[in-house]
Amino acid sequence: MTRLDDDTPRTGCPDAKRDRQPLTRRAAVERIRAALEGLYDAREATSIARMAVAEGSGITLSALLTAPEAPAAIDDFEQTVARLAAGCPVQYLLGNAEFLGRRFAVGEGVLIPRPETEELAAWIARDERGAAAILDVGTGSGCIAATLALELPRTRLYAADISERALAIAAANCRTLGARVALRRADALADLAEVFPEPFDAIVSNPPYVPECERAAMHPNVRDYEPREALFVPDNDPLRFYRAIARAGQRMLRPGGRLYFEIHPPFAEAMRRMLDEEGYAGTEVRDDLFGKPRMTCSRLQ
Repeated sequence: MTRLDDDTPRTGCPDAKRDRQPLTRRAAVERIRAALEGLYDAREATSIARMAVAEGSGITLSALLTAPEAPAAIDDFEQTVARLAAGCPVQYLLGNAEFLGRRFAVGEGVLIPRPETEELAAWIARDERGAAAILDVGTGSGCIAATLALELPRTRLYAADISERALAIAAANCRTLGARVALRRADALADLAEVFPEPFDAIVSNPPYVPECERAAMHPNVRDYEPREALFVPDNDPLRFYRAIARAGQRMLRPGGRLYFEIHPPFAEAMRRMLDEEGYAGTEVRDDLFGKPRMTCSRLQ
């Protein structure tokens, strides 16, 4: 274990063992927070620092806040500080992320679950209680599919991804959580309907939707670490995944079946028009917790 309070005396200082104090949790939080200045705003930097120290010390956030002067006891603390300061997302560093009260393993190669996606999953869990079968397209960590499998125990859950790494992580999460999900490799732009011939009551997807022209302006902890194939789409066809999934849905959804999407807010009206053109009706657009149009639900006519 690498500790900042190791017992090696300094040359010419035989009493260093007695004089040096262990790094406290409060001091560890401040070290990380200071290292993140300029990369995040003050509130987010503090939140990340607390998360890293609590998880790294094997304690709860509550324990961190109630006993800030206790020793931090974090393995490889300096490496933790350096990786976070370089932009590595704290969820990748810790290897997990929270989603609707459950912990999901994450790593480079899958998107980190976000609060906006939690809202989409909660919407489906409320409105699809009578569904016999639901498909999650582009499942990544499996956060949507596993959550729905646990919230809707009478519904058969299926999930697709083109990435073998993502499917492996999703499968591990489903095993850990006890969620029954049928995972299959499929390309949303090509063979979705062939890989999943089952009729579905609902299809949900949070596909790539950020135009390439926005890449440079993105925060480096997203742009430089999260998988580009799960984020970006060509500037000249930003709705390509939505359109492909909508067309596949015409073959895969039961009559009156619903199509749920997480969307890029600037494309909300374009999404509504595209879904109308592809044979869907009653498209509802909902705002996320930040007041941005982020989710849609459409019904197959």
